[in-house]
Amino acid sequence: MATIRSREDQDGITIGWQAQIKRKGFPLQVKTFRSKAEATQWATVTESEMLRGVFVQRTESEQTTLKELLDRYSREVLPTLKGGYREQSRIKALQVGLGTYSLAALNSSMIAKYRDKRLSTISEKTGRLVSAQTVKHELGLLQRALKMATMEWGIALPGGIPTVMVKQPSLPSARDRRLIDDEEARLLAECANSKNLWLRPAVILAIETAMRAGEILESFGTADTTTGVRPQKTLGLQWADVDLKKRTAHLPKTKNGDARTVPLSTRAVATLEALPRSMDGKVFGTTYEGIHQAFVRACKRAGIEGLTFHDLRHEATSRLFEKGLNPMQVAAITGHKTLQMLKRYTHLRAEDLAKLLG
Repeated sequence: MATIRSREDQDGITIGWQAQIKRKGFPLQVKTFRSKAEATQWATVTESEMLRGVFVQRTESEQTTLKELLDRYSREVLPTLKGGYREQSRIKALQVGLGTYSLAALNSSMIAKYRDKRLSTISEKTGRLVSAQTVKHELGLLQRALKMATMEWGIALPGGIPTVMVKQPSLPSARDRRLIDDEEARLLAECANSKNLWLRPAVILAIETAMRAGEILESFGTADTTTGVRPQKTLGLQWADVDLKKRTAHLPKTKNGDARTVPLSTRAVATLEALPRSMDGKVFGTTYEGIHQAFVRACKRAGIEGLTFHDLRHEATSRLFEKGLNPMQVAAITGHKTLQMLKRYTHLRAEDLAKLLG
């Protein structure tokens, strides 16, 4: 049986009620409440859970806020992850929206309200509504942090991990922009006229290999607000990793964390052979930020609308299928881990499929 005692101040005035449960096989449970009714209810529920074998020690989850958990996750986990710096903005958003709640109080309803509020929020960075993809990444981070708390740090959550019961925001349809008609010729012609001499070979390599922009070019993140330093996001392609005789480009670090070796077409090899060699070992003597601006201007001059540099990866992936490669072969080249993700980057033309039918 639980023991319920009143708590008095120095003047003998009752200021609260303490419930204490001593039961063999369980740690001592002590909690103080404002009213006797609350203390009695807690003791009844806790003893019932002990009898049914479903009791969960709540002390640490009640004393730990989500902000504190995410701070620990930031200190101990993010430094071990490739691209962990990208999670900092997501942690900040979660701490602003849910950080004051204890882990024990956090539930699926709160998280669903957070999801809906974020989807209706204007981003300070872009001036547009926060995207469904951004919110999905935030909920994914929250789930990973809660899972770490329960599995590695011994913080039991009374109701389990609440994020698993929350519906993910619906993502927009995958982009299906491909080069049409003579757009490739027009684009490359304007790339050749660009002041950025690296633009045309970078575009050709993207079309021929399906490599991500960061796998081709060095790129940087947002500058730190205190130091002004922009962290390096990707190193870009290095000559040390290119073998023109074997016609391969090795990528030791990729977005999904796995290394892969990309085969080079005859056109890709010819493009690389024509490039000058630099002392720093980089294949391209520019950054993605520099290429991006030059690419936008080249598209405008060529009269091409709605095309992004990342769309070239879609184009290249689709062409690999049109050449007759099977999904496993294409995934080995592009680095996609699942066929579902590969499908999002693949847009086959009906006329090309008709040719295969004979």
